[in-house]
Amino acid sequence: MILTDLQPTADDIAGDVLAGLSMTPKRLPSKYFYDARGSQLFEQITRQPEYYLTRVELALLDASMPAIATAVAAHAHVVEYGSGSGRKTHRLLEGLDDPVAYTPIEISKTALLASVGRLADAFPGVEMLPVCADFTHPVPLPQPSRGTGHTLVFFPGSTLGNFLAEDAKRLLRSMRVTMGPRGRALVGIDLDKDPVLIEAAYNDAAGVTAEFTLNLLVRLNRDIGSDFDVSAFVHRATYSRERMRIETHLVSQRAQDVHLAGRSFHFDAGEAMQVEYSHKYTDHSFATLIADAGLRVVERWNDPQDWFGLRLLAPA
Repeated sequence: MILTDLQPTADDIAGDVLAGLSMTPKRLPSKYFYDARGSQLFEQITRQPEYYLTRVELALLDASMPAIATAVAAHAHVVEYGSGSGRKTHRLLEGLDDPVAYTPIEISKTALLASVGRLADAFPGVEMLPVCADFTHPVPLPQPSRGTGHTLVFFPGSTLGNFLAEDAKRLLRSMRVTMGPRGRALVGIDLDKDPVLIEAAYNDAAGVTAEFTLNLLVRLNRDIGSDFDVSAFVHRATYSRERMRIETHLVSQRAQDVHLAGRSFHFDAGEAMQVEYSHKYTDHSFATLIADAGLRVVERWNDPQDWFGLRLLAPA
């Protein structure tokens, strides 16, 4: 295994946070949720009864794998954006026809090394080429030692929905370059449905999602020297039917000031700081989004309830 380490520095993180706190309304980048503790908490979220997304997607991946393998063809170099624990990756590598290499691009080095270690043991014939980096920026890919005919970008879990439309298009254009003219991308999308079901997934009764969201402040205090009073913020996630997205905020419970890099940022009591979006899609809205990025859907799979979808994309 050869690790390419392009992990964001403390200065990178501080610059992003200062920019976000200077906005109106304030915001923090959701990509920094995933330190070691954040990755552990997210894995717990995926196992909560309210969080249907992972459970439904895994079942869909299992049911669709023979068709996916046929559509992708043999000897693919699998490149995954945001690999997490690697549970879905295991199903994919197991089901594909002789994949030659696997390149996960993951911002959390702890999660990256743990998942690649497990996958390397399970798939000794697949070359492991992990990259620790922020996949929202172009990343130079390591080249497999064994020749490959094409690239499959794997982007499961509805992570695409965390991006605003213009940012999503920028990422999809970068994905199109990564996959090349003969490549494909397998993308997970959470489908628009009953708002009660969607909201429950982001407000689990055990409070794991709230702890995950608040851990962002813990991470920033530790890594870049901010002084957020974590106890003075609460998690709030609501579904906007008009915008078809979950909007997650940290809400200040009192008037307070937060300091970072010699600057002070005031929060009013009740002020909401945006930390994550999670867009939901219809076939029409998704097709429109990817068309603007020069991509098209070549295969589609939904679970029996039409809660979640997998889409195989190709250059338009």
